[in-house]
Amino acid sequence: MTDLAVLVFALSALGLAHVFVGYPLWMLALARWRPRPLQPRAWKPRVTAVLAVHDGAQHVRAKLENLLALDYPPALLDIVVACDGCRDDSATRCRQLGDARVRVLEFATRRGKAACLNDAVAQARGEVLLMTDVRQRLEPDALRRLVAVLGDPHVGAVSGQLRLFDAQTGFARGIDAYWRYETLLRASESRSGSAIGVSGALYAVRRSLFRPLPPGTVLDDVLVPMQVAAAGWRVAYEPAAVAWDGSSQQPREEQRRKIRTLAGNYQLVQLAPWLLLPWRNPLWFRFVSHKLLRLLAPWLLLALALSAAALAPRHALFALTALGLLAVVAAVVAGRLLPALGARLPIRLLTAFCYLNLFAAQALLAFARNRRLHLW
Repeated sequence: MTDLAVLVFALSALGLAHVFVGYPLWMLALARWRPRPLQPRAWKPRVTAVLAVHDGAQHVRAKLENLLALDYPPALLDIVVACDGCRDDSATRCRQLGDARVRVLEFATRRGKAACLNDAVAQARGEVLLMTDVRQRLEPDALRRLVAVLGDPHVGAVSGQLRLFDAQTGFARGIDAYWRYETLLRASESRSGSAIGVSGALYAVRRSLFRPLPPGTVLDDVLVPMQVAAAGWRVAYEPAAVAWDGSSQQPREEQRRKIRTLAGNYQLVQLAPWLLLPWRNPLWFRFVSHKLLRLLAPWLLLALALSAAALAPRHALFALTALGLLAVVAAVVAGRLLPALGARLPIRLLTAFCYLNLFAAQALLAFARNRRLHLW
């Protein structure tokens, strides 16, 4: 039993070290010493912006006005809005704009985002698809910057940068720090070859490379770029193309969205098992390291804690590990009880880390209970 506990401890520690330290450092090293520079060029193809909406009346008019005001030739930009079983007046508000460049597809039955995207793309006229969500606001130059990167003949899809604003609480600032870490990792992946995901709030893809999404797909912002990479194209990241979104101030606000997104990774493997095959997925190592092992992280932490506790009487290393993990939990609890303490940088980073791993654990349970993740 002691040998088994030592093996569990070692494998858990190595797995966690790879996910949170080794893989990011490897991507940073490749980006620095073996970069693959992009070759953007001035290019102005026809673009169709695609927007799927469910009960989005609160945001949809402002979103369309934001898209129509982008710094891009008006004659080369049109918009297709797919209203998915909306119970509000989202479709009416879209039509009230009275702009011929906006086409509205209205579906009485709620089918999920993937079905709406497939139908909207089928109606697209542009050579490039601008994919975005209803809530986020785009900077005026965002589309122009994305299209310039697609001017590189080797790039098939490119993501913009999602930035968070209004981070008022310690939890919100911790999530913002995590997101900056995530964007640094995506930038390093892009500079060294290809990123494995894009931001659903803002990305562009060549229409010729878009493949219809399987019914119910949650993570189009992972499957679409992975399909692009499998076809032999690069997936780039352009941090100067910016979309803005509000921060979640408390864990409960972030919980539902994050669990659904993380559960979507389990669904992704179910829908596209070729992602697990190194000979079919050219980004296999990056996909496993960045996406799949992240899902295992909470279970690796649990295994590390249990094995360290069992081995604590035998060696100081195990005892210190167990005490360290216990101290992290105590610090997070204290930070939640004492907001002034929770606002301090180390505590808010630990809080974000713990909650994100808690959400990852809950995601597996959510996916096991409910496979109908696609219904928004």
